[in-house]
Amino acid sequence: MKGYAIIIMAVATLVASCSGCKEKPKATEESVVENGDTTALITMQLQRCSKLYTAEYDIHKIVTHSDEKRLKGKLFNHEFDVKMPLGDRKIAIPIDVKLKAYVDFAAFSEKDVNIHGNKIEIILPDPKVTLTSSKVNHDEIKQYVDFTRSDFTDAELSDFEQQGRQAVIKSIPQLGIIATARDNAAQVIIPMIVRMGYEEENITVTFRKDYEWTIEKTTD
Repeated sequence: MKGYAIIIMAVATLVASCSGCKEKPKATEESVVENGDTTALITMQLQRCSKLYTAEYDIHKIVTHSDEKRLKGKLFNHEFDVKMPLGDRKIAIPIDVKLKAYVDFAAFSEKDVNIHGNKIEIILPDPKVTLTSSKVNHDEIKQYVDFTRSDFTDAELSDFEQQGRQAVIKSIPQLGIIATARDNAAQVIIPMIVRMGYEEENITVTFRKDYEWTIEKTTD
């Protein structure tokens, strides 16, 4: 008999950093605004910020596994299932996983900027989540193995770690990292639009209606 349990604890760090973003001289920006090309300016600024990282979560999880030897069969037309003595194996594996959420502006274009008089709407690309690292704390692994059983193998430990990572990925919608990434993206972009002369109450930052989050399993 085998059993699994995964305990997840998340610590969120709010971040706002751009990858590939370089400041442009103020005089150049002002000249573009004066020419009335606000849409082009906003598009250009956000395209330069290829990836806007807005949230980081440190996940600590404990993957537990237990199995026991059982004797099953049929005797005198009666089925039996009996736990064998001295046959238990149990293990608890602490794993630390780091998730980062970002908005990728590679495909951002002028069609994502809508200006109507003194009101402006920015439609942002879908947030993405990257699983940047996962690490097993080998010094804190706890296990109990009856002398009649063999120790857990490296292959089994690797499989348990993989199960832990998959559990974190499945829990992403419940962790709130997507909502945090969206809120923080708006907090970064709105002040930029305000500096261009728009009132904050006239600025709307939205995401696509058919939004679906995605997870990247490769490390950054």
